[in-house]
Amino acid sequence: MPNNFMFAPEKPIFIVAEMSANHNQDYDRAVAIIHAAHEAGADAVKIQTYTPDTITLDCDNAFFRIKGTLWEGRTLHDLYSEAYTPWEWQPKLMAEARKLGLIFFSTPFDHTAVDFLEEMDTPCHKIASFELVDIPLIRKVAATGKPVIMSTGMATEDEIEEAVTAFRGAGGGELALLKCTSAYPAPPEEMNLRTIPYLNKRFGVTAGLSDHTMGIEMPIGAAALGAKIIEKHFCLSRSEDGPDSSFSLEPGEFRAMVEGVRMIEKALGEISFDLTEKQRASAVFRRSLFVTRKMRTGEIFTDDNIRSIRPSDGLHPRHYDELLGRRAAKDIERGTPLSWDVVDG
Repeated sequence: MPNNFMFAPEKPIFIVAEMSANHNQDYDRAVAIIHAAHEAGADAVKIQTYTPDTITLDCDNAFFRIKGTLWEGRTLHDLYSEAYTPWEWQPKLMAEARKLGLIFFSTPFDHTAVDFLEEMDTPCHKIASFELVDIPLIRKVAATGKPVIMSTGMATEDEIEEAVTAFRGAGGGELALLKCTSAYPAPPEEMNLRTIPYLNKRFGVTAGLSDHTMGIEMPIGAAALGAKIIEKHFCLSRSEDGPDSSFSLEPGEFRAMVEGVRMIEKALGEISFDLTEKQRASAVFRRSLFVTRKMRTGEIFTDDNIRSIRPSDGLHPRHYDELLGRRAAKDIERGTPLSWDVVDG
């Protein structure tokens, strides 16, 4: 698979269904999510590659207890024990996705995960928002030569610049940055979607959105602002309680999001003032100058006998002042479009 499969500006918006922990440790559910994502119009399915022990410590002191989120009170190790995707599933899930024509890739969270995904030959890598500050990990994925997508939740502009510089310094090639608000769920008023075109211009990369809001409006708005990648958490049903289900889209919602994004994509078009075929059909109803009452030869054109009205068969309205005070060259019936051959001289 070529490395530019998602980053070329002329390519369609790349829509990613993030499975994350929504498989609930059930392999068959993970397979069902892949099939549902395909049916909902996703271009890709993304998972996460870590184990509880590669991402944190099995420790319950205050440093490792979660505060201020929907996972309040749990330890990190406990949460990730529930949320991780077993590594032995991942090659089989990738094969399942590829049978459907879906791109399958993952977020590695440490060097062993990068090596594992390279053995699988995943087509690209993702850096999560929380790992944007892990410069050694960024250098590791850059060295693979694969396209890399980085989420930028919580990051300052200086931190993003540091990550991009490290990626490029380590030989990284294609890079995309995703605007992300790392709150679960994220409130719309904190999304700051105008950052998307800024990321594109500031860092010279493909820009997109990793969205944790509850609806489908943010991805559609991002598409209108030029996002070329949309990532959204995907589940079979939010009623299936899991770590990420509460801020994930169900299949019907995801399909509606895809349809909205694709509609905006069509509507963006290009800078153009050319008339479309449908506009040309409507142009006949533009205004022009008409005689509004019967006139005799030699009668003067005034505000009382000519007007700018629809349709467009008469002289352009720009000639209105030019006609006032001139005389009719012949008798003119009411409702006649004005032309120069009925104007004396």
